[in-house]
Order: sequence, then C-alpha cells, then structure tokens
Amino acid sequence: MESHTPGPVDDLDLKLLQALETDGRASFSRIGAVLGVSDQTIARRYRRLTAEGGLRVVGLRNAERLGRDHWMLRLRCAPDSATTIANALARRPDTFWVGLTSGGTEVVCLTRPRTPGDHEDLLLGKLPRTPSIVEIRAHQLLHTFFGGPRGWLGKLAPLTAEQRAALTPDTPRPGAGPARITPRDEPLVAALEADGRATCPQLQRATGLSESAVKRRLGALLASGAVFVDIEYTPEMLGYRSAAVLWITAAPGALHSVGQALAEHFEIAYAAATAGPSNLVATAVAADTAGLYAYVSGDLGRLDGVQHVETAPFLRRVKQLTYRPQR
Repeated sequence: MESHTPGPVDDLDLKLLQALETDGRASFSRIGAVLGVSDQTIARRYRRLTAEGGLRVVGLRNAERLGRDHWMLRLRCAPDSATTIANALARRPDTFWVGLTSGGTEVVCLTRPRTPGDHEDLLLGKLPRTPSIVEIRAHQLLHTFFGGPRGWLGKLAPLTAEQRAALTPDTPRPGAGPARITPRDEPLVAALEADGRATCPQLQRATGLSESAVKRRLGALLASGAVFVDIEYTPEMLGYRSAAVLWITAAPGALHSVGQALAEHFEIAYAAATAGPSNLVATAVAADTAGLYAYVSGDLGRLDGVQHVETAPFLRRVKQLTYRPQR
C-alpha cells in the first residue's frame, strides 16, 4: 500500500491527531489507553504538536445543524491590497478558512455566521464599501459532501476501526433535542471557541454556571450537533505542501454523484455543492505541485459528469479555524 504520510511526524503523532479529530475533548488518559501508551506520552506529544505543528483544538458552531447559511466568497482585489483584506476578514468571528489564491490578487473566504444577519452585514454592507475590492463573487453552499465534523485525517486511517469506535463520542440523535444555541449558552460556546479542551472548572469560571449546569449544557450542545469540536494544524508538518481550491462544474444530473465521489478521494479535504457559475467547490491537498497535477488530471479528470475545473492554488493560508497574525 502506498504511504500517504511523507511529513516529519511518526505513527503515534498521526494516531494522536486522528484521536483528537475524532473526539477533541477526550482525556489524555483515555487516548493513551486506546493507543496503548501512557498519558504522559500523549501529553508530551500534544505539547510538541501544539508548539511545532500549529495544533489547536476549538469548538465550532455547526451552521448546517443550526439552519444557517454558509457562503464561499471570492474577492478579486486591487494589487497590494489582498493581504490586508484577507487579514481583516480573518479577524472577524464569522469567517474561517481564509486564503490567498490566483497570484495573490484573490481572497477566498468561507463564512461561519453566528447570527442570521451576519452574512447580510458582510455581503451587503462592509465588502461593497471596500474600494480595493474589484469584484465579489458569493457562492451559497447548498450541501456539504465532506468536511465539518468529518475530518480529513480519517483518510490517512492511522487508527484501527476498534480504536476509532472507542474514541467516537455520541453523534447527534433524534432524542438529543433541537440543535440550538440560546443566549445563555453564548459564554459557554465562546469559551469552547477559544479552547475546545477547556476543563469543566475553566468553563465554570467563563460562564458563572455550576458544574452540573456546565456538564448538562455542554452535553446537550454536543449531542444535538449544535456545536462540534475540531482541530487545526499545519498540513505542511504532514508533508502536504500544495493545496488548491477547485471550482468544478458538473452536469446537473451528475452533481450529487460527483460530490459523493469527491468526498471519497484521498486528496479532498472539503467538498460542497454551491450556487453560482460553478456548482461544486472543493479543496485538494497534495505533497507537491506534481501530486496536485496528478490528481486534477487523473482521478478528478476521469469523473463522469465533470464538465469544467478551475484550479486556484493557495499561496498562503491566512486562517483555518482561528486567526494567527503573521510574525
């Protein structure tokens, strides 16, 4: 079997990353027990990955479960202004996945609305009044095929099926209650957005709630799917140094089958159906430019129903889930 792990991490690092992607709030002792190592070893690896690989565990609002729209924005900018605009968007709490593409003159941004009016404020208010933005293309996301709670590390498959099952938390279920975030939940959600592994005492201090109330509301938010815990890290540490946004046009009758096929491709980290000139958007990762070309001309190019592909390589990733200013 061909290896998909060309980076400077070892097998235990990969297993720890997938364990956290499976359940970001799992204790080090639980992860260690499943992986067959001590909790001290897990804690030491976690600290190193945090310091050297940009690892961070964060809580996220699940817009689909909450019934809120996601939008993918393509902003063509005047020369020398794209970085400034990308950084400004990255600082907003209603955005994530901000990057520079197309020679550094285009900003690609995925919105993460916190309230129903967030995207109207951004699309109809702030962006049109920004003089250095030459063109705005807004693509509403209609259906997610891969991404969100489904993490890309699962495609590396360092964990066995038994290990994944032992770490998998309860998924949203009909009896878990409606997916909603009440005003009283906001301090709790904000604390999880800052640190998805915040302890119960830390969440108590952030919210002023009792221990039992914190556990009850946290359990309800996670069980209903209103909030999920995800991880961010630098793909470069895994050896994947090339990434691109793919704007794909599929025949209408093949839209769903193409989206499902994309979700199964190893190189695809995110795939969704969109409204707009293209009807699918995806992000692909590869070890290098040759690997990206091999994917676009190979597995992607051979998909029945694909009519057109525009490939926009990432020049710089400005924000994944959280914003980290460039030093």
